[in-house]
Amino acid sequence: MRGSAEGEDAPAPPERKTGADGLPVPPYALYNIGNSQPENLLDFVRILSEELVRAGVLPEDYDFAAHQALVPMQPGDVPVTYADTAPLERDFGFKPHTPLREGLRRFAQWYRKFYMT
Repeated sequence: MRGSAEGEDAPAPPERKTGADGLPVPPYALYNIGNSQPENLLDFVRILSEELVRAGVLPEDYDFAAHQALVPMQPGDVPVTYADTAPLERDFGFKPHTPLREGLRRFAQWYRKFYMT
């Protein structure tokens, strides 16, 4: 049932398209946004924890080691992964270059502002 807020001014639905394989082509695209290089997971977690403390999301005395449990590789884990930004570069001419620490610092600041104020 269409809501009453959807009147004559509502945008038209996207055009339906079918790919060469006969499957529907979605009217949107998803893009990976990253710095196009692999990052060590333990470095990522350490830097994130430091930035969450720095931003005041977590207390200075938060014991990260007490919450850390290293286990062997699990089904579905991959040894190396990174964001392939080629489609983003192709479609928008944008190549992200934010260093990991800077991106995690901005995330921690955003998180504090959005969820804690």
